Amino acid sequence: MKFKRIYLGKPWCEAIELDDGQQLIARPMRSNDGPTLRRSFARLTPEEVRMRFMHPLKELTPAYAKKLASIDRKREFALVLVENKPPELALIGAVARAAIESDADRAEFAIIVGAEIARFGLGSYLLKRVIEWARKKRLSELYGRVLFDNKAMLALAHRLGFKRRLSEEEEEIVEVFLPLNRKRSA
Repeated sequence: MKFKRIYLGKPWCEAIELDDGQQLIARPMRSNDGPTLRRSFARLTPEEVRMRFMHPLKELTPAYAKKLASIDRKREFALVLVENKPPELALIGAVARAAIESDADRAEFAIIVGAEIARFGLGSYLLKRVIEWARKKRLSELYGRVLFDNKAMLALAHRLGFKRRLSEEEEEIVEVFLPLNRKRSA
C-alpha cells in the first residue's frame, strides 16, 4: 500500500493520505452524490469507462447518476473515495459497489479507480472492503464481471484469491468469484 489510513469513527469511513500527499475520504455513497458523480465521470478516459461499464458511455445523465447514488442499504453497498475538499469542489476518484442478487446469497461487485489515484493500491483496498461487507452479510459468494482485456482487474482479483469462470452470456467477459464459505442466516 502506498497510503496511510485513519479511522474516522463512523462505519466504513477513513481518511486516506496517498504517498504523493493527496488526501481522500473513504465513505459510503450518499444519496446526494449524483452531481459529484457526474462531475467526476467527466474526468474518466473512454478506456476507464469501457473497463467499468463494458461499453462506451459518453456521459452520466442526471437520472443515471441519481440511480447510482441511491443505495438500498439492506442489499447494496457502495464506497467512494472522495477528495478531501469542500463538497462543491470535491471529486470522487474511485467507487466500489456490490449488490446482493434477488433471492440469492451472492453479490456482484464493480470497482472503478480513476487514473489520478491509480497505482497506490486503492483498488485492492476497495475490493477488500467489499469482501468485508459481503462477509458481514454472510453471503456465500462475491463475484464480478470483467472484460478479458482488463488485465489490472484480473490480476487484482487473482491476488485476493478470486477464481475465474467463463461468462455464460458474453464471450469477452470472464467472471471472477470468491467463495466466502458462509451461508446467510434467515
